[in-house]
Amino acid sequence: MEGGGGSGNKTTGGLAGFFGAGGAGYSHADLAGVPLTGMSPLSPYLSVDPRYLVQDTDEFILPTGANKTRGRFELAFFTIGGCCMTGAAFGAMNGLRLGLKETQNMAWSKPRNVQVLNMVTRQGALWANTLGSLALLYSAFGVIIEKTRGAEDDLNTVAAGTMTGMLYKCTGGLRGVARGGLAGLTLTSLYALYNNWEHMKGSLLQQSL
Repeated sequence: MEGGGGSGNKTTGGLAGFFGAGGAGYSHADLAGVPLTGMSPLSPYLSVDPRYLVQDTDEFILPTGANKTRGRFELAFFTIGGCCMTGAAFGAMNGLRLGLKETQNMAWSKPRNVQVLNMVTRQGALWANTLGSLALLYSAFGVIIEKTRGAEDDLNTVAAGTMTGMLYKCTGGLRGVARGGLAGLTLTSLYALYNNWEHMKGSLLQQSL
């Protein structure tokens, strides 16, 4: 009887060990440090190799010879359109201010509304045309300089801004050309300084250390 009981216990223990339900097993802490030689580190929740989920390459496929960043020609459309809309919005606000100032002695009536509306429309169109023209000249000079030098850097920005100011004020003689060029040089230099501010601070910190 004892032999039968012993054999029954052995059989039960063997079946339990086969199905992983009994016996002296290993805990998760014991198995955590065991290297899985020749095995992929699969996710414990999904049977997916995590290495396939890591994107260490570009998400988009670029044509042969294409740049990863947009050039000045691609940015020209955004620049011109943005300047036109900004000028129209600023001009409309300025026209509203001027219209209300010029008609402050008039009562609220149809003639006053028409006069204010005309001022808003006139100023909006004027500023949109002005900023749009400047953006067009700046973009054209930028594209030409980039294609000529074969490089894209802040020197193109400063040169394009200076030439834009000079050409825009060329009707005012040499003094107007000098003023326009100086204004363009100042604005584009400040813009270039703003873009490289973090890089300049990092370089200064490295030199101080």
